Amino acid sequence: MTFKIYTKTGDRGLTSLIGGTRVLKSHIRIESYGTVDELNSYLGVIRDQVSDEARIQLISEIQDRLFTIGSVLASDPTKSKMILPDIEMKDIELLESEIDRMNEVLPELKSFILPGGNLLASHCHVARCICRRAERMVVLLFGESEDAPDLVITYLNRLSDFLFVLSRMIVYENKGEEVLWRPRI
Repeated sequence: MTFKIYTKTGDRGLTSLIGGTRVLKSHIRIESYGTVDELNSYLGVIRDQVSDEARIQLISEIQDRLFTIGSVLASDPTKSKMILPDIEMKDIELLESEIDRMNEVLPELKSFILPGGNLLASHCHVARCICRRAERMVVLLFGESEDAPDLVITYLNRLSDFLFVLSRMIVYENKGEEVLWRPRI
C-alpha cells in the first residue's frame, strides 16, 4: 500500500483538524501548530550541526516533544477521540536542569547580548525567536481560556530560555566572544 503525499482536500484553503473539523488554513490553530512545526524543522538544522552525541539526543527529544505539542494543537478537543501524548512536568524540568547545568559554567550575564557569536549559536537565536512566536500564537489561540494547555505554554517558554542559554554555551565552548549590546547614548 502506498501513501500519497497529496490529497487535494486542501486545494480550497481548508484543512482538517484531528477529529475531522475543517478550518481555514489561516486559522489561528493552524498558525499555532505550523509555527511549532517551523521551530521543529529549525531544530533539525541545529541538530545536524552538533557533534556531541548527548546534545544530539537532547535536541531529538525536544523535537519529539514539539511533535507532541503539534498534535495537541492540531486536535479539535470537542470532536477528537484519539488518545494523544501530552507534555508532562518532567519535560519542563529536563529543560530547566539543562539550563542550570549550562549556567554553572557560563560567565554571568551582565548585559544584553546581540545574537551571534558563531553560525550554530546564531541558528539557536533564530530558533529562540521562532519559539517565542509559537508561544505567542498558542497564547493567542487560547487567550485566558481555562482549556489552555498550561504545560504547552510553559514548555515553549522554557524552551526559548533553553535555546538562549544553548547559544551562549556554544559560543563559550568554541572560545568565541559574545557581542554585548552597547546602546548609543
